[in-house]
Amino acid sequence: MKVIDLKIMVVENEPPYSGGRYLLFLELITDEGISGLGERITGNTYSRNLVDLKSQIHLIEEMGREFIIGEDPFNIERLWDQMYASRHDFRHPSLHATPVISAIEMALWDIVGKATNQPIYNLLGGKYHDKLRAYAYMPGGGFRDNPEQAGEVAAQLLEAGNTACKLDPFMPEYPIPRDIPLWEIEHAAKIFESIRNTVGNKIEVGIGTHGQLTTYSALRVADYLEPYRPFWFEEPVPPENIDEMARVAAHTSIPIATGERLVTKYEFSQLLEKRAAQIIQLDVGQCGGILEAKKIAIIAEAHYAVIAPHMACGPIAAASAIQVDTCSPNFLIQEADQGPFHKKIFKEPIVFENGYIIPPTGPGLGVELDEDVLKGHLVESL
Repeated sequence: MKVIDLKIMVVENEPPYSGGRYLLFLELITDEGISGLGERITGNTYSRNLVDLKSQIHLIEEMGREFIIGEDPFNIERLWDQMYASRHDFRHPSLHATPVISAIEMALWDIVGKATNQPIYNLLGGKYHDKLRAYAYMPGGGFRDNPEQAGEVAAQLLEAGNTACKLDPFMPEYPIPRDIPLWEIEHAAKIFESIRNTVGNKIEVGIGTHGQLTTYSALRVADYLEPYRPFWFEEPVPPENIDEMARVAAHTSIPIATGERLVTKYEFSQLLEKRAAQIIQLDVGQCGGILEAKKIAIIAEAHYAVIAPHMACGPIAAASAIQVDTCSPNFLIQEADQGPFHKKIFKEPIVFENGYIIPPTGPGLGVELDEDVLKGHLVESL
């Protein structure tokens, strides 16, 4: 079997634009009629206008034509290494190129799964979890101004079957990093207090901060919020300085979570070796793809750490994350940022019920695009 062509699709999302205003899909086509789907995550970086997508489209075309066309899709390890490192002066551990590698790699796995008539998780160790615990940001946002509303929202989530959620109590996100005044920390504590007073400890609540804080402020926030037992403290400081994140981890009992902006096993291994985090939020669409995510999960497992994959992405990258979750013993919970488009772009939508995701059982990624829906959202030209 050989890959003979690639197709790139720019897809217009629907409000509230979960995963980005525009989505970037990839299809690899083989000489045996089997094709595989991938997705280059766009998120907020490349989704504000179509012109921003051009560089990514060109990079997918360039890397696909140079390294993938004419190759056996089963040789994923070798093809990944070629894309990552064959250009001596242009290695690819970055959030510009590694997501392109991820998109191509997940399409290769989709082909392999279809060719063997197996879901990808069966090829990476088999099904470990029959269902996957899920979470999302607390809906609404009025509780930021009126903390007493947070308890009501948490009660609604609990009634719907959810066991966990996340909130970002420190807004706006920029500038980064910044100091957080004591009154703002106290205001965040009132949100947590409202939740605990309403539902007790029946729902986990993670702190999401997008690396907004200085080390000094992160330590103050952790000390103030510890009594409310947060699920985790996500990116308490910018993720590029692992030593400073490790300093925060050493000074708090709140588990540190990070990883959505890290790439490849090399960066994650440093994170774990320095004891900077215990909850690893790898992003399958950014870190290097499905197999790279599985390797990261294995490294984390050896450090008794767990994975809680990031999912601010489109539906194909989300389906890829679910494959990794299903076969990883140290899976903790999956972010589930799913908008209306995610629910109708596949012929058989991924099942979310009572706070859990049910892994698909079909071959490859286990999903198939609904061509009629896709046609209505394709952007024909840039």
